[in-house]
Amino acid sequence: MRKSIWLVAVLLLAALPASASDKEDAMVPVRKFIDSMNKNDPRAATATYAPQVSITDEFPPYYWSGNSAFADWVRDFGEDAKKNEITEPKMLIGGPLHADVTGDRAYVVVPATYQFRIKGKWKSEKGAKMTFALQKFADGWLINAWTYTKR
Repeated sequence: MRKSIWLVAVLLLAALPASASDKEDAMVPVRKFIDSMNKNDPRAATATYAPQVSITDEFPPYYWSGNSAFADWVRDFGEDAKKNEITEPKMLIGGPLHADVTGDRAYVVVPATYQFRIKGKWKSEKGAKMTFALQKFADGWLINAWTYTKR
């Protein structure tokens, strides 16, 4: 009987929602990725990624995946920016609109505003969202996937 009570207690604890600190920890690589890109430091941003990554964004070819997904995205972002005369890109994100953490997996949605100059004039894409899927490894949380969605 005691074993059954302990088993039920353990199962109930495992089913509890993740703590605020779990959600905050999952946000660390998200913030580091955004901060690194805003500083034009893709090397630091790379450190926030899991080995296999999936990215969906608003410019062609719109989707990147695999070991080189982030490097490919950086290359294509640069080519698109050059073609469209986009300079000084900056992404601003807010606190999570939604954050779920279950074991070693997390799902986070943040509000986003993309600011940049196009042909010398400032433009701002307000009301966008970024959605991240993360995985917790031995050294901490890493990004498995993200999507940028314009308003």
